[in-house]
Amino acid sequence: MQKALLATTALVLSAGVAAADVTISGYGRTGIIYYENDSDLRETQVSSRIRMNLDATTESDAGVEFGARLRLQHDQNGSRQSVYDFDDEEYRHDGRDEIRTQAGKVWISAQGLTVEIGNVDTAFDSAGLLYATDLGSYDRSGAFAPSVDLSAMAGGFFTYTDSYVSQNRVGVAANYSFGDLTVRASYVDPDQSDMDTDVVSDIIGNDEKELGISADYKWDDRLELSGAYTNNAGGWDGVDLFFVGARYAVLENARIGLNYVNADDFNVGGVADNAFGQTVALYGDYTLADGLTNIEAYVANNDGDWATKETDNAFGIGVNYDLGGARLGASIHRDYRELVSADMGVRFNF
Repeated sequence: MQKALLATTALVLSAGVAAADVTISGYGRTGIIYYENDSDLRETQVSSRIRMNLDATTESDAGVEFGARLRLQHDQNGSRQSVYDFDDEEYRHDGRDEIRTQAGKVWISAQGLTVEIGNVDTAFDSAGLLYATDLGSYDRSGAFAPSVDLSAMAGGFFTYTDSYVSQNRVGVAANYSFGDLTVRASYVDPDQSDMDTDVVSDIIGNDEKELGISADYKWDDRLELSGAYTNNAGGWDGVDLFFVGARYAVLENARIGLNYVNADDFNVGGVADNAFGQTVALYGDYTLADGLTNIEAYVANNDGDWATKETDNAFGIGVNYDLGGARLGASIHRDYRELVSADMGVRFNF
């Protein structure tokens, strides 16, 4: 009887495994990054990252897919930031050398429509051409912000990573594709229970609900159009962000694009008259005849008025070499502070 019970249990468990699909994906990268600075800090350092996405999906008899994702990430020598510990009532440092987890998300998908709940990909951050100026194996760009990328202005505050009120935060996002057009909408409430709103507002101020929309269109594999808008970006009251971009394949192996971001409402550090302003970036890439080497570059102009800015122009050039399953990459940039940064490394996806 005991053997029969064990056999039946094993059969049930194996049937459950067969009905579901559990996968691990992500990427690894390592190399060196150089940051020019005027301090005694070492300018050239080794920097690595390992990211693992754990995805589980299943499909109902009606063809509806249900899924969930958890993420693990380790940043060797990554940047550090101060976060507020409500239990100890003090700030502490976020040690990026530790393995970090992010809050999960679940999704339901059917007939081109996907709805996510939890730690969602926001509409603005998912715009197809938003990061088209990124270069090299580290996918870095100095085109659109002095020291942070655009995700830190729209959705980046809502990634649940050691967040101030992550236990009460919720996001909902919808993604619908039909033909060559994809449209998205997202909503993030930083504190759905209203439990910590006053505390968060007193400390960092970004406790408003964020609403975003975006759309991407591709025509004949040659023309790409992308646009996005976010209200109360990152939870900051009255901060609106606008993005529009276009890229065209002038040849089979060459593309050129133009991106525009309006961040006039976003003040660096919340300081008045310290706004990111408006940015226009011209960029492109060219693949050599070997089909393995891709050269990419951008030049950008920013009219913002922020304290550390020294020039209105930034530019960068990078190269990637396809190893088949991995790529070697390098880039060099000069930012709006007239400081030079460079990187060289390898990246592989799994």
